[in-house]
Amino acid sequence: MKIAFVYSGQGAQYQGMGQELYENNQVVRDVFQHASDALKMDMTSLCFDENEQLNQTTYTQPAILTVSMAIDALLKEHGVVPEVVAGLSLGEYSALVKAGVLDFTTAVQLVKKRGQFMTEAVPAGDGAMSAVMGLDRNTIEEACIAASDIGVVSPANYNMPGQIVIAGLKEAVAKATLLLEEKGAKRIIPLQVSGPFHTALLKPAAMELANELEAIEFHELNLPVISNTTAKIITDKADVKPLLTRQVMSPVLWEDSVNTMIDMGVDTFIEVGPGKALSSFIKKINRNVTILNVENQKTLDKTIETLKGMST
Repeated sequence: MKIAFVYSGQGAQYQGMGQELYENNQVVRDVFQHASDALKMDMTSLCFDENEQLNQTTYTQPAILTVSMAIDALLKEHGVVPEVVAGLSLGEYSALVKAGVLDFTTAVQLVKKRGQFMTEAVPAGDGAMSAVMGLDRNTIEEACIAASDIGVVSPANYNMPGQIVIAGLKEAVAKATLLLEEKGAKRIIPLQVSGPFHTALLKPAAMELANELEAIEFHELNLPVISNTTAKIITDKADVKPLLTRQVMSPVLWEDSVNTMIDMGVDTFIEVGPGKALSSFIKKINRNVTILNVENQKTLDKTIETLKGMST
């Protein structure tokens, strides 16, 4: 059995995420307190109480990172550790913390700034993202190129076979949508997001993030981390800064990243953090692997029980 941890990305957040585990586990409370101290704000209130901030990118990102790393600490307490890690977009920061490249305090402060930079890069309402179902990569890429005559539009997330997210300026995404419907897309679903993430429009955010990264000390990797941007193993800490800079404005190669991990011998994926989006993607990428997720007590118990059964 070779285990990979995959960490939730933005969009997985919901009110109350992590609350049950927080109430029952000191190690989870410690991580939340650590994040609250680092950001000088109450992370329990942000994650558990009804509020508008949780869906604002600046706050979503540290909230998901906190919940993910709290669950990670709980899994470690139960003796569950990965041999390789990856995360979707924001989730890559959780993977880098797990691999020892970034300490948690630095990471939670950094992703709050990252969220702010991403929010400010494109004026509200100018950008759009849509999930395209039922078409291959080439068809989607060609439609985006054809629609780019009126503005930026490009693939942003290669999630799984038959689902690719496109993003860009609203008018260009609308034109690409019409072209893709003509080409036989099964469904095209507009996403509720605050900007056209993982496109060239995010270059201002990438540049600001690059400045922040210059001041941060990165450590050697103690686990293989699969990069969103290349779908390859990051082998050198010197590569982390340029990859994180590019990641903001480059498409997320999630399907390719999962296949890289499977090629490395991974047969068991555990989604760590809120939601089950990554589990559903992996299921469509390869039905022969074991897929588990941990976001509450029930899923934690199921994961521990399943792993015990697999190791006997």
